[in-house]
Amino acid sequence: MKNQYPALLIGVDGGGSKTVALLADKEGRVLARGIGGPSNYQVIGLQAAGAALSQTIRAAFAEANLEPRAPAAICLGLSGVDRPADQAVIHAWVNEEMPGTPAVIVNDAELVLAAGTPEGWGVALICGTGSIAYGRTPGGQAARAGGWGYLLGDEGSGYAIGMAALRAVVRASDGRASETTLTRSILEHWSLAAPQELIGHIYQGRVPTQVIAALARLVDVAASEQDRVAQSILQEAGHELALAVSAVARKLGMHGTVPCAHAGSVIVKGQFIARMFLDAAAALGLHLDPVTPVTEPAQGALRLARALAQSRR
Repeated sequence: MKNQYPALLIGVDGGGSKTVALLADKEGRVLARGIGGPSNYQVIGLQAAGAALSQTIRAAFAEANLEPRAPAAICLGLSGVDRPADQAVIHAWVNEEMPGTPAVIVNDAELVLAAGTPEGWGVALICGTGSIAYGRTPGGQAARAGGWGYLLGDEGSGYAIGMAALRAVVRASDGRASETTLTRSILEHWSLAAPQELIGHIYQGRVPTQVIAALARLVDVAASEQDRVAQSILQEAGHELALAVSAVARKLGMHGTVPCAHAGSVIVKGQFIARMFLDAAAALGLHLDPVTPVTEPAQGALRLARALAQSRR
């Protein structure tokens, strides 16, 4: 098929659980959407991350019935890309895959800010498999907190919630803590007969971080059904997320009302944790308004790609 669209834009949102690529025309109108696996190269390695990015972008072209080709500009917002050295690694990948293509490489939290705040400044929070807070002032000063990965941090994330749930189950099994409906729901979720089977499942199965993070949905359900252990886990998670946002606001000297955008399946789809985050933020003296859930952060990538393309005309 001949290219109907002489100038295309690509916006990519890549995280610890999945990657989304949006293909758009030069005005930013979405033509197609591709979905692929995780693309955090710090966790899965550059080769696997590059393969996920390629597959996801090709899926978007296939949905649009177009042959893959270099766009007018591309923005990749990826978890694990926080330093200039990280950005250089991804720029090298783009240069190899799409020689000469103008590219902007940012952390995925910047996409949330671009997509979910009225004027592109404020604070952004991601709570999915991992967690990170990012902020930008109207003058362009930026700061972040969190995003240290599941071993060093990611407090309040889906992974942290999932691990807290598993620890609550084994503590309850030992009689060291209160009983919780999480025991039944997690065992049923993984088709296990008893808590003791968690040992083999976790240690021998080498369960990926995103599979642990998926347990956050069960914690949210249990919390909504008044399970106090689940509620306590999510209250702690909400507090940790609020601490990260507060740290960013403090670094940037943000006072008064601050726009806030949040993304990630745990906080966008959950019934309980978003409320816990906002309650904790208010208790810390933060005045967040408007608070906007961002269901498609890749839209922010398209905005940045379009701005880059326009700047080069």
